Amino acid sequence: MSFKIDRGLFRYDFIDHHAVLCVPVDADVKDIRKRYLQIARRLHPDSSITESAEQKQLGNELLSKLVNPAYEKLANERTRTEYILILSQMGKRLVQESTSVTLYTELGRQLANAPNIDHSYKSAIAKLAPTQYDSLEQALQVIAQISELNLVYLMRSAVKTSATTTPQLKVNSAIPKPDTAKQPSPAPPPAPTKEDSVVEQYVRRAQSLIDKNQFAQAKVELQEALKLEPKNSHCHSLMGMVYLKQNQLKMAKIHFDNALKLDPNDQIALQWKPKIDKALGQQPTDRKVTSSPNNGDKQPDKSGNGGLFGGLFGGKKK
Repeated sequence: MSFKIDRGLFRYDFIDHHAVLCVPVDADVKDIRKRYLQIARRLHPDSSITESAEQKQLGNELLSKLVNPAYEKLANERTRTEYILILSQMGKRLVQESTSVTLYTELGRQLANAPNIDHSYKSAIAKLAPTQYDSLEQALQVIAQISELNLVYLMRSAVKTSATTTPQLKVNSAIPKPDTAKQPSPAPPPAPTKEDSVVEQYVRRAQSLIDKNQFAQAKVELQEALKLEPKNSHCHSLMGMVYLKQNQLKMAKIHFDNALKLDPNDQIALQWKPKIDKALGQQPTDRKVTSSPNNGDKQPDKSGNGGLFGGLFGGKKK
C-alpha cells in the first residue's frame, strides 16, 4: 500500500510525525509514549484477533512504516529537538513568504479563524485521537486532516510572534470544486511514484539539506530512511556524501562501497569512491592516525591547503 499524503505539512515535502501519532506539536515525551502505546496496541497483528488477514497486514504496515518511525523520531530527545526546530522554521517561512494555504476540512477552516488558537487546536487534536485508527482504510485521510491542523497552528503561532500588528492568515477554501472535494489535484512537486513514498520523502529532504550544507540534519534524515529501507543504494551514496563533506573519509568509503554493491551504476558513488580510495592511500597508517588524542572520528588534516577535504573538493574546508 502506498502511504502518500498530500495535505497539511505533507504538502511541503515534510513527514508530519505528530499527525501520525495525533499528538500536539508541543507534546512532551511522556504523552508521546502514552499515545504510541495506544496506537501500537490497536495496530499490532496479535492484538487484532477478530480482524481479517488483510486488515492485520494493513495494520502492521501502518505500524512499521509510519507509526514506529514517528515514535522513534519524537521519543529521542536529540532528533525531537531538531525536528521541532525545523517545524517552527517552516511555520515562520510560510508566513514570511505570504504563502496562501488551501484547507480541505471544516476543522481546519475553523481553526484558521479561532480566537483562542491554543485551546481550539488542542481540543481538535483530542477529538480526532480516539478514532484515528478505527478504520484503517481511512487512516491516511485522518492523518492528513491532523496535519492540516498542525499547519494552521504553526502558521498562526508564527504570525502571533512575528509582528505587533497581526496579519491575517491567508486561506484558500477548498470547498465544492468538482474533483477537489475529496483530495487535492494535481500533486504538487513531481515525486517518484514508488510504493514506499515515506522513504522517498526522507531522501528528498536529505538532499535539500545537503544542498544547504546542513549535514547533521541530512544525516538524521538518511538514518531514518535506511532504517526503513537498508538496501537503498541512493540512501547509501547520499550518506557517503554527508560523511565526505564532513571529512570523515572512512565512513564515506563504507557507504559508497555499500551503494555500489547494491547498484554498480550509482553515479555519486562511482564519481567519489576512486578519489576517496586515492586519498586514503596517501594517509598515514591507522596506528599513527589514532595516536593523536584530538582526532575524534574525523580524519586528520595534514595536507596543507584544506587537508584531504580541500584536496577532494578543490577548496578550503567549509
